[in-house]
Amino acid sequence: MLTDKELLQIAERYLKRKGERGDENIEVMIYTNDIIKKPYGNIYFYNSKEFILTGNFNKSLMGNAPFLVEKKTGRVVGFGTARRLEDYIESYENGTLSTSLHTYWYPDEDRFDYK
Repeated sequence: MLTDKELLQIAERYLKRKGERGDENIEVMIYTNDIIKKPYGNIYFYNSKEFILTGNFNKSLMGNAPFLVEKKTGRVVGFGTARRLEDYIESYENGTLSTSLHTYWYPDEDRFDYK
């Protein structure tokens, strides 16, 4: 089982990796006071660092869905923004989470996958 510190490090690596796929160079930051801790992992929220520090809505990110880092494997599970977070958590917990090519990120292999 991974520690909270290790989970946070994976979360930060995930956001860095996600940022490398985009065209813009926007520094992101995790809301460390809003982490949801579950028995199976931690759920993280993030936004642009500039928005978090200044509150300037024009610097806020769009589509910055929360994500889970699993304690057992370190795998990152990306949630969406179309539904309530509680719905995504419930779908994850009961094994019915809809997937896409980028739903899961495997940090040891640095790859995204749908399973």
